[in-house]
Amino acid sequence: MEAMASVDFGNFFISTLLCLLSTLFLFLFFSKKPKKNGVNLPPSPPSLPIIGHVHHLFSGSVHKSFQKISSKYGPFLHLRIFNVPIVLVSSASVAYEIFKDHDMSVSSHDAIGMEECLVFGSFGFTNAPYGDYWKSSSLTNMLGPQALERSRGVRAAEMERFYRDLLDKAMKKQSVEIGEEAMRLVNSIFGKMSMGSSFSEDNNEEKVSEFSVKFAALTQKIFLAQILRKPLEKFGISPFKKEVMDVSYEFEEMLERIIVKYEEKVNEHHRSEIMDTLLAAYRDQNAECKITRKHIKAIIAELLFGAGDTSSKSTQWAMAEIINNPKILERLREEIDSVVGRTRLVQETDLPKLPYLQAVIKESLRLHPPGALLPREFDQGCKIGGFYIPKGTSLVINAYAVMRDADSWTDPDEFKPERFLMQEEERREKVLNFLPFGAGRRGCPGSNLGYILIGTAIGVMVQCFDWEIEGDYVNMEEASGRPFLAMAHPLNCVPLPRILNPLPSSL
Repeated sequence: MEAMASVDFGNFFISTLLCLLSTLFLFLFFSKKPKKNGVNLPPSPPSLPIIGHVHHLFSGSVHKSFQKISSKYGPFLHLRIFNVPIVLVSSASVAYEIFKDHDMSVSSHDAIGMEECLVFGSFGFTNAPYGDYWKSSSLTNMLGPQALERSRGVRAAEMERFYRDLLDKAMKKQSVEIGEEAMRLVNSIFGKMSMGSSFSEDNNEEKVSEFSVKFAALTQKIFLAQILRKPLEKFGISPFKKEVMDVSYEFEEMLERIIVKYEEKVNEHHRSEIMDTLLAAYRDQNAECKITRKHIKAIIAELLFGAGDTSSKSTQWAMAEIINNPKILERLREEIDSVVGRTRLVQETDLPKLPYLQAVIKESLRLHPPGALLPREFDQGCKIGGFYIPKGTSLVINAYAVMRDADSWTDPDEFKPERFLMQEEERREKVLNFLPFGAGRRGCPGSNLGYILIGTAIGVMVQCFDWEIEGDYVNMEEASGRPFLAMAHPLNCVPLPRILNPLPSSL
């Protein structure tokens, strides 16, 4: 699955840059370079003519390139991508100041110029402009605690199927790829939570998996399109738009067919509260903020490809860390055995009673955040850390660097779950530096569900199986050149059943 997205991003960027260079020269010739005009901007590293600081970004993974430049020039920097200003934050203290005092000023996402795209456009939660639609969508609480409690049965059934699939492969001594198994699990959960039983028809599960691969392969190009958007938009150029939109339209047509079938099954028992809520809002003629079918499909797409993809990748990273740390695995298994026992599967309702499991998940998310970079845009000028940031400046918070900031974390590059087993006062302080799902008004609305899925999946795999790998350690190398964290090498393991009799999900 990852092979399609494994293009060397440095070479990809250079070849694309050469194709666009003549256009950029024209743009820069007729446009003025931004001037400070006496404004006290954050410090700026040395830059090159025309391209500014672009050359710093593609020596490897973008978040690591940003971390490298910040370690040399400072944690709060003013960069220039061609003539587009960007503020880069790699400090926990500065990130905290932004979210605490200026959250409203950075409540907008920097657009990519493809507003009609389901996954990367402005119709869903993630990239919608901050306003009435975004606020009303967030207030529906489709992923709030009460809604999650009502959909718990869906997740329990899928988690039991996940366990039985692994047990079947274990009895056959087959190797499994943890990332693929986790992706299949979360796709099925999010699909059934958002589309009910209609998701299981017409090979929709397989089709969604195929689209997941396609959209993952496009993320590199989307990131580049976001960087180049402002320099090129005056010429009406939107890099990769046709390629992205072709995939988006194809997926939108599939979702429309599913929604139509869902609407026809009025008396269907296995309904989706999410879909029912969205359709009710769509049909409400008196709604203050009217949503369209495009909004419905965009929100579902975000659940599948945003929350689903990040949950599966995070599950793989966490399992790799656990396998590489036998003492942590032993302590984790002891906790699960003492709380849950060995006569039923661990369930999401057990998670509050499993503090060490929660600490393991948080520590893995700290080291391998699903969103390494948090992009925003300043809707108004404001003063941060003694510097003035003008309106319209792009903001990038390097969550990867913030959660490895040595001023906030002891031994920041080591896997130490114990750091999250702390007193309440210390925990509140640490939360300020912990940004795996973003923070503030634009924080991920599905973070609670993410913790539930990752925690329960890891709990099942630790409770029920031992794991054999080739060699002594899992290779923890990151895939290079991507705007998100992914393992460079699939986590292939052979599950060995600890409990031979199949476990029910509950007694």
